[in-house]
Amino acid sequence: MSQAPESDDVVRTITQQIEARYGMTLDELRAAATAAPGADPGAASVVRWYGHLADAQEALTRAEDALVEELGRTPGELDDAAMALAHQVNAAVSVRDGRAMVVRYLLDGNAPGNRTAWSAPSRTAALAPAIHATPVARPAATTVPLRGAVR
Repeated sequence: MSQAPESDDVVRTITQQIEARYGMTLDELRAAATAAPGADPGAASVVRWYGHLADAQEALTRAEDALVEELGRTPGELDDAAMALAHQVNAAVSVRDGRAMVVRYLLDGNAPGNRTAWSAPSRTAALAPAIHATPVARPAATTVPLRGAVR
């Protein structure tokens, strides 16, 4: 099984980001999230989505290997089978990258809409309106005489 270096870099980089964020290895974080999933829902979500990311990376690796094997069998112009495998690789890259984005989002406590335990000071502060505004006063309705109206 050959894994492209840039593919490996995506998962490795996210692993490093997770370990830096939580101050423990990924295996330790998995064990802690499994033992007490309600203790830190953000950590449990990161672990769950990291698992999805790892699954997507495995699918991408299998698709790349199948494409390389097909290209080795039929050198030259791409046939329909090779094109179908190339599309599978593209789809697998999109899935992997989407899952990587979710993990990065979950790790970023300052991301818009991310209301994780470490980013929101309190529920009431998170729900309070950002701007206090007063309604604009509208002018009173006026009547306009119609043209040709009898006076």
